[in-house]
Amino acid sequence: MTDIEKFNDTIASLESGKIRVAEKIDGQWKVNSWVKEVILSGFRLGKLTDMSQGQFSFFDKDTIPARTFTPENGVRIVPGGSSVRSGAYLAPSVIMMPPAYVNIGAYVDEGTMIDSHALVGSCAQVGKNVHLSAASQLGGVLEPVGALPVIIEDNVFIGGNSGIYEGTIVKENAVIGTGVIINASTAIFDATTGEYIRANENGQMVVPSGAVVVAGSRPISKGPGAEQGIHLYCPVIVKYRDAKTAGSITLEDMLR
Repeated sequence: MTDIEKFNDTIASLESGKIRVAEKIDGQWKVNSWVKEVILSGFRLGKLTDMSQGQFSFFDKDTIPARTFTPENGVRIVPGGSSVRSGAYLAPSVIMMPPAYVNIGAYVDEGTMIDSHALVGSCAQVGKNVHLSAASQLGGVLEPVGALPVIIEDNVFIGGNSGIYEGTIVKENAVIGTGVIINASTAIFDATTGEYIRANENGQMVVPSGAVVVAGSRPISKGPGAEQGIHLYCPVIVKYRDAKTAGSITLEDMLR
């Protein structure tokens, strides 16, 4: 099999959901580095080509065009400028509101809503019944090939204008409030325990199951900043999901 044949076969398998960039094995997320390597080869193998449509100009590698869908795919893509790159998987019953973007290698599972101006970055893994609110961003991780991408597990709610980056794992049923930024370098304060959650030994930030996270701040403890009363940004877990929280973020079935 030639390199281009291997690339095309891998892209087709990604789009069908047969393979994934990362998967949960025995309760732990593992990255399939070889899949990333093949995806990266597509940029090297491709040639820049004109992909313009109508009055809109687009130029990209010919190996990585935008995906096309049919009603049989069961994906609802509302008109208005959304795009899904080849090599991304969208399960039946996924909804995309315009404009939104899903990049190569991403996996979006059943019942997930991708709202307007939301981004699912390269290789990000999104579980079932997730809500990505307007202007939320899931960072992309293609390199290094061994790095785990952003992972959003089942039944997570991501608030508007929030950002999840640097291989963060958001565990099932968590709620990320409006405007929250989570990455590997900014500790999360758990107000229910008084402890900080920091990146694990693999450099990944893990948001606990059911955590309700809002934007907060913490004071600088020493130096001129402390004297001036300066605060630094800090995500804060204010509680863990309960019936009241679940009721406030439930999506109407009629919208689906």
